[in-house]
Amino acid sequence: MAVKASSVDNRTRSTVSLCIVIGMCCFFYILGAWQKSGFGKGDSIALEITKRTDCTVLPNLSFDTHHSKAGSSSSDLVSPVKKFKPCPDRYTDYTPCQDQNRAMKFPRENMNYRERHCPPQKEKLHCLIPPPKGYVAPFPWPKSRDYVPFANCPYKSLTVEKAIQNWVQYEGNVFRFPGGGTQFPQGADKYIDQLASVIPIANGTVRTALDTGCGVASWGAYLLKRNVLAMSFAPRDSHEAQVQFALERGVPAVIGVLGTIKLPYPSRAFDMAHCSRCLIPWGANDGMYLMEVDRVLRPGGYWVLSGPPINWKVNYKGWQRTKKDLEAEQNRIEEIADLLCWEKVSEKDEMAIWRKRVNTESCPSRQDVSTVQMCESTNPDDVWYKKMKACVTPLPDVKDDSEVAGGAIKPFPDRLHAVPPRIANGFIPGVSSEAFQKDNKMWKKHVKAYSTVNKYLLTGRYRNIMDMNAGFGGFAAAIESPKSWVMNVVPTIAKMSTLGAVYERGLIGIYHDWCEAFSTYPRTYDLIHASGLFTLYKNK
Repeated sequence: MAVKASSVDNRTRSTVSLCIVIGMCCFFYILGAWQKSGFGKGDSIALEITKRTDCTVLPNLSFDTHHSKAGSSSSDLVSPVKKFKPCPDRYTDYTPCQDQNRAMKFPRENMNYRERHCPPQKEKLHCLIPPPKGYVAPFPWPKSRDYVPFANCPYKSLTVEKAIQNWVQYEGNVFRFPGGGTQFPQGADKYIDQLASVIPIANGTVRTALDTGCGVASWGAYLLKRNVLAMSFAPRDSHEAQVQFALERGVPAVIGVLGTIKLPYPSRAFDMAHCSRCLIPWGANDGMYLMEVDRVLRPGGYWVLSGPPINWKVNYKGWQRTKKDLEAEQNRIEEIADLLCWEKVSEKDEMAIWRKRVNTESCPSRQDVSTVQMCESTNPDDVWYKKMKACVTPLPDVKDDSEVAGGAIKPFPDRLHAVPPRIANGFIPGVSSEAFQKDNKMWKKHVKAYSTVNKYLLTGRYRNIMDMNAGFGGFAAAIESPKSWVMNVVPTIAKMSTLGAVYERGLIGIYHDWCEAFSTYPRTYDLIHASGLFTLYKNK
């Protein structure tokens, strides 16, 4: 009887245990279903954040919209979003404000037709730009400097037009960029070595550069390994896809031209400006284009001109131009350079280098004001759609002829986190050195938080990065790395014009109004950052 009672007890305990296990399974099943339904607020938010930041599957590129409706309730986070239809295939490389068909309606004088001409409201597209057939993820840097998938930029014309100049070669399913250019068919490295024998590139004195008429931006591409950031621009013209190639390579570039309006950069921004057979008529329009370069060139900065008409006595036959024509062109450039008080520091082979004086006091010819037409504008950074004029932009006053106008800048990388002279000297009203340092610390904190959500942020996965509302460039400074670069955009409607301070940190950027399309090709940025942008443009 004892054995029989024990057996009954065991069966009872087993039944109870089984019921407990089944009950727990049912409970957790119901709990899981409840959380997945969206009523479990914490889990649904975590799921939505995961969706928004999941970049683990790189080969499967998606061009669908990823915007989510902002709201406090969990149901808002999972509500369906508006879907935009794809545009017709002919818009694959559409650039709204540099549309070729619209451009032909504008005057060709002074390259006006190659400038920004945005579509009126009734012509704006409300569809998604489709990728070209076979589009793939670009190669990671530094391989992207030398190779671009053919499918991403399927245009072969430059491989024929510039074949002997080593711009680009078509090999199988990729384009290869040997690093050549019209003035450096043997490679940009050797060309830059020649520059570095005159210009202090190695020690960080030169950090920001401007390449006018950049081609496929090989000059800027090879400067990157020397820690120099070049802002390259070229028009969208008969040289098909040159800026698109540059951006696909992972090199900073925008569509642009020296025409009738001022360049979208602040005064005293670049340590060096460069023209390698860029076909810009420097002596035309009373020297207006050189005066615009002078505006954006930092005191003590360098201007490089290679190709015609430099050293014309030796090279005129190869250029198929008359000696008289070339001599007149070089004489005119020399006259304007003297007027700007630039000092020629080198002329060798087909390259000449001038240096801008550090202030007006050290410029003897500038003492005779009657010979120089000074610009009347009180704000040299007010440039958005402003007409270019043949006048010289005044420099800030100095106490003696040894002082750098606007303030001396430290070599890079020391200048990255130093207080920019424009802030230290009070050129940006209402901004103190303490406020800048506070902003700097805040962005370091933010980037640290970003990187816990998106683990690829600081790895080099994102090469071309844009900050749509850059402020002082704090975000770009916090992620600064040879693996990536940031286009710091300062909106034209921002309360403060901070782009000059961004450049003084050794970063690059541009002015832009986000009510219009940006001067770039589709699919050219890997990551876009926006802080406070929608607040800024609210009700605009």
